Amino acid sequence: MDNRELIKQVTEKAQKWLSPAYDAETQAAVRRMLESEDSTELIESFYKDLEFGTGGLRGIMGVGSNRMNIYTVGAATQGLSNYLNANFRDLPQISVVVGHDCRNNSRKFAEISADIFSANGIRVYLFEALRPTPEVSYAIRHLGCQSGIILTASHNPKEYNGYKAYWDDGAQVLAPHDKGIIDEVNRIASASDIRFEGRGELIRVIGEDVDRPYLDAVKTVSLDPEAIKRHHDMKIVYTPIHGTGVTLIPRALKMWGFTHIINVPEQDVISGDFPTVKSPNPEEPAALSMAIGRAKATDAELVMASDPDADRVGIACKDDKGEWVLINGNQTCLMYLYYILTQYKALGKIRGNEFCVKTIVTTELIRKIADRNNIEMLDCYTGFKWIAREIRLREGKKKYIGGGEESYGFLAEDFVRDKDSVSACCLIAEVAAWAKDNGKTLYELLKDIYVEYGFSKEKGISVVRPGKSGADEIRQMMVDFRSNPPREIAGSKVIRRKDFLTLKQTDASGEVTALDMPDTSDVLQYFTEDGGKVSVRPSGTEPKIKFYIEVKGEMGSRDCYDSANAAADEKIKAIMRSLGV
Repeated sequence: MDNRELIKQVTEKAQKWLSPAYDAETQAAVRRMLESEDSTELIESFYKDLEFGTGGLRGIMGVGSNRMNIYTVGAATQGLSNYLNANFRDLPQISVVVGHDCRNNSRKFAEISADIFSANGIRVYLFEALRPTPEVSYAIRHLGCQSGIILTASHNPKEYNGYKAYWDDGAQVLAPHDKGIIDEVNRIASASDIRFEGRGELIRVIGEDVDRPYLDAVKTVSLDPEAIKRHHDMKIVYTPIHGTGVTLIPRALKMWGFTHIINVPEQDVISGDFPTVKSPNPEEPAALSMAIGRAKATDAELVMASDPDADRVGIACKDDKGEWVLINGNQTCLMYLYYILTQYKALGKIRGNEFCVKTIVTTELIRKIADRNNIEMLDCYTGFKWIAREIRLREGKKKYIGGGEESYGFLAEDFVRDKDSVSACCLIAEVAAWAKDNGKTLYELLKDIYVEYGFSKEKGISVVRPGKSGADEIRQMMVDFRSNPPREIAGSKVIRRKDFLTLKQTDASGEVTALDMPDTSDVLQYFTEDGGKVSVRPSGTEPKIKFYIEVKGEMGSRDCYDSANAAADEKIKAIMRSLGV
């Protein structure tokens, strides 16, 4: 499509937003775009509809069909309401939970969504203020609801907001309901199809009545309370990075028995502008810099930071030289599962029906730990809805004891069906106390795991390509990888490749076998002769393509860590050069 045709298309689309169904402020903003000589904003705001995908909505806030606003949020809620009313028509009363994070407009979008649900005859449990995403998942199950939503864009920049939809098991929506909801949302042709006038009698505000049972449930995750008692005064710095974690995580840590929680006052301020960080993402070192500064000033032993909706946690600890180092998502997942398995064995809790879950892009070292301890390890797609699916399929038959992903998410319990930084913060603090009980630091524990099971290093690389042209470029990169798969990467032969879009696995001899997965996904993986793994996928929520690199090594003792790490860095650099990233 040439530029003239595109401008004609977006102009026609924008003009529909000048009808009385849209408020005066929206109409004024659309007129300004239409009258501007620079058509860039008009194109970016209207060149497509903000897609309600299998994970809900996520986009930049603003006016237009490709933006997060009361009309795109309203269409999502109206479509979900229509689907719920059709799917649960035999229930005397359908109910949903509505939550939100700290982002600008999140409360506004949550209240509008509550009004729309109630206007469609659905009872709404609306949290009184911001709450962590995992508590919304818990509340759906606890209150016996059929669905729930949370307004959040997780760790995205401040310009973004999002909308995540959950089903009656507390997990994000999966097939067949995801596609059914999408169809209903797509049927909403304009703002006039949305019922905005709420019914107050169907909206109930919730807060402490859900907070307390949730926190009581989180406390049951603890496996060694005696270690906490012995090290209760361990200094822990925690920051919510301006987000929802401030509401529950310090309280949860105290309930577990930790008595010396140190805050970062500037970052306890709830703000959708995230004024102290460039990005509120605990994967980014800069996001933890203020907390580490506070830890240095107070001689703390552990730093933890949750993201704005408090479903993920990043941590830092001291190395053997007393310097503060960040522990990445693969490493925390490794330590969580190692600790859980060690405690289960020590407590005699292994019954032979336990299982763990990891995503396909998460370190393979976790599988090695599970295999050696005769625990079933399952692989699933990226995203906790897939981990939740594995829990649901085995509910009442097998015991879930933990699951995680490289992107700093972990779930230690099954009463929540999404990643949970509330329990994860408490559990990593307990791991640190247990390590201390055994004469180790957290850093030494990590090195001991590498000595026992082999060294592994992982690196994620995101190539950002914003806008329409960027989306086209990302699609072409995936086409190129598929049509010209690498035969070797950094000098090591590719012995197996997996294409999760075609669900085919091809080995070095050319033999093709089927991949047993519940659905297709736009992910490519390459496994090399030297034990490496490279995964490639476009992000489902951001304008980027992601590369996940994993390389292997060996450690004969803790003292070998630096040399193993340096060798892994060189391998990773060679792989990046080989891939052209």
